[in-house]
Amino acid sequence: MQKILRVILLFSAITAAAFAQRDIGYVDVVAEKNTVPVRVSANSPELNQLALQAFGAHGRYRVTGSGYAYDIKFTQMTPTQVRVDITKGTAGTPFASEVATGVNARQALLRAADAAVVKTNGLGLKGFFTAQLAFIGERTGKKEVYTADLFFGGAKQITKDNALALMPRWSPDGSRLVYTSFYKSGFPDIYQIDLSTYQRNTLIGFKGTNSSARYSPNGQQIAMVLTGEGTPEIYVSTAQGRQVSRKTRSDAVKASPCFSPDGSRIVFAMDPGPQLYVMSAAGGSPSRITSGSISGFCAEPDWSRTDPNKIAFTMKINGGYQIGVLDLAKRTGESVSKAAFDGIEPCWLGDGRHLVYTARDRSTSVICILDTVTGRSVRVSPLSFGSVKQANVLLQ
Repeated sequence: MQKILRVILLFSAITAAAFAQRDIGYVDVVAEKNTVPVRVSANSPELNQLALQAFGAHGRYRVTGSGYAYDIKFTQMTPTQVRVDITKGTAGTPFASEVATGVNARQALLRAADAAVVKTNGLGLKGFFTAQLAFIGERTGKKEVYTADLFFGGAKQITKDNALALMPRWSPDGSRLVYTSFYKSGFPDIYQIDLSTYQRNTLIGFKGTNSSARYSPNGQQIAMVLTGEGTPEIYVSTAQGRQVSRKTRSDAVKASPCFSPDGSRIVFAMDPGPQLYVMSAAGGSPSRITSGSISGFCAEPDWSRTDPNKIAFTMKINGGYQIGVLDLAKRTGESVSKAAFDGIEPCWLGDGRHLVYTARDRSTSVICILDTVTGRSVRVSPLSFGSVKQANVLLQ
C-alpha cells in the first residue's frame, strides 16, 4: 500500500514544510505603482463583504476609501440580480452600468464584479471571480471531494467514500468530476461523478494504480497515469473510459498529465528530477521543457487555458516548494510565489495572470489566489473549513 501511495503522490510536495507561518496564505507585496485604486461597496452586509474580498484578492486592484480611480457600487435588485454602477474619480463621473443575473445574489454579484474588472483593469484582463472549485477537504476526518465557488461560498461535500480521495478534476462543461479513490477495492481507481444526479461509476479500474485523470479541453478525452503494465505510463481514453491507449513507453516514472489549450499536446512530469516534458496527445517522443537551471524538481504542471505559452508548476527552491511559471515562447521559467511556506498544486484562473494553489505549513493547508505578476497571495479558504488542497478550477 505504501508503494501505491508513493506512485500516486510522486512529484507532489508530500513532505512536511520546513516553515511555520501564522497567517498562511497572505503574502503582501509592494505593487501600488501598477494597481488601480478603487472604492468598492454593496447595499447589503453580505454582498459588501464578498465584493471587498473579491477585489482584495485581485492583484490589479487596490481597495481604498480615498484617491480612487473608480467607485464601484453593487446593488441587489432581486434575489437573483445585482447591478453594478461604476463612476470615475472622486468627482463621480458616470462610467458604466450593468445588470448581472445568477442562480442567487452571491453568484450575480460575482458576475457583476467580473464585468467591472473587464471595464476598469486597463490591461485587457478577463474576470475570474465566477470560477468554481473542486478540492479535497478533511472536515469529516477523511479526504473527500468538495465543490464551492472561488471564495468558498456554497461549499458542498460531493463524496462520502470514507476513504482516501485525490485529485478531483472538472469536465470543461462542469457536468462531471473525475477523481481517484480507494473507495471500493482498497486500491486506487478512477471514478466519474455525474453532478446532475450524483451517480458515480468506476471509469478506470485496472490492476495496479489508476490516477491523475484529467479531461481534454473539449471534454472528449481523458489523460491519466496507469501502472497495470509495470512502470507508471501516460494513457488517454474517451470521456467514457473506453479505448484506453498507452502514449508513453519508458522505464521512467511519469505523473500529472495535462492537455494544452487546443488539446493537441500533453505536458507531464517525469523522472529523473522530476522535470517537465511535452509530447503530442497522439503519443510519440516527449521533449523536455525544463532544466536544472530552473529547478532540480519541476512537477504538477498546469497549462494555462487562455495563454498557450504559460505552464504553471511546482518547483523546489531553497529547501521548500514554490509556484513557478514556464514561458514557452521565451524559453524561461521562474518562481512567481514569494512565501515562507510551501506553495504546491497550481491551477490557472481564467485571466492568465492569477491562479489558485495550495499553501501549506507544518500544521495545515489552505487554498490561495496568487497573482503571478506581483507574487501577492491571498487565502480564500476559511480556517474554519480545516485543511484543504488540490483545488481544480472550472471556468465560468
